[in-house]
Amino acid sequence: MPTTTASTLKTYGPLQFPARSGLTLWQFSRAQRIGLIPGPDVAGDRWSAAVFDDAIARIDAIKEAVGTLPDVGATRAEEHLAERFNMVVHPGTAAELDRRGHLPVVGDHKGYPLYCGLALENFTDRRKIARASTAGQLHMRDAAARILGLRASDFDHLIRAGLLAHADTARSSWNKHDVVLLYRQADLDRIARSGRIDWDAVRATPKGHQSPLAALPTRKAATRTAKADTD
Repeated sequence: MPTTTASTLKTYGPLQFPARSGLTLWQFSRAQRIGLIPGPDVAGDRWSAAVFDDAIARIDAIKEAVGTLPDVGATRAEEHLAERFNMVVHPGTAAELDRRGHLPVVGDHKGYPLYCGLALENFTDRRKIARASTAGQLHMRDAAARILGLRASDFDHLIRAGLLAHADTARSSWNKHDVVLLYRQADLDRIARSGRIDWDAVRATPKGHQSPLAALPTRKAATRTAKADTD
C-alpha cells in the first residue's frame, strides 16, 4: 500500500486521492459517506490539495473510524454473523435486520443490495440476530405451504388474493434462468394468525375438492371493492 504523504499535486481525482492517501476505494467511499472526507471541492469532481492535506493529517483516525469490513452482500453478511456469534443465521437474516433498522443497505452490486460493513462490524446484540434469523428465514413455495399445513393449490389462492407475497427471489439450482420465489417466515406467521380464514376448514378439505380459499377475491377485485367501500 502506498505511503501517505503531503500533497504533491494541485488537485486529486477519485482514484488518486485514495491511492496517495493509503486508503482502499471502499475506505475512501465510506469516509465520504460518514463525513470524514468532504466531497469534491474543485470542478471536474476533484479534490483540492488543501482537502487532501487535511485528510492526511487525520489519516489514522479516518482508518480507525471506517472500520475493517467493506460493505458486503447478504450471503457474506450472514456468514460473518454466523461465524462471529457462533450461531445459525438463516438466509434472509440480513434483509430482516435492514427491515428492523439494524443493518442498513448502502448500495448495490449488480442489482443485489450491499449492507453496511461498519454497522455489521459494530453489531453486538445476539438476540436481535436470532430474532431476525427466525423472522427473516426464507422458504420456497412448497416448503412455505407445508409450514402453513396447506396444499399447494391453497397456498396459490393466498397469493392470488394478495394476502401473501414473496419477500425475495433466487435463481434455480437446476436452471439458472428460472427465478424461484421465496417467502418470509414472519409473513407466514402473520397469515397463520389471520382470523379472516377458517384454517380448520381449509386444512380439512380433501384432496381433489375445491378449497374454501377459492372464494377469496383476487387482488384487483379486492382493491376495487375496498375503494368502493371508501367512496
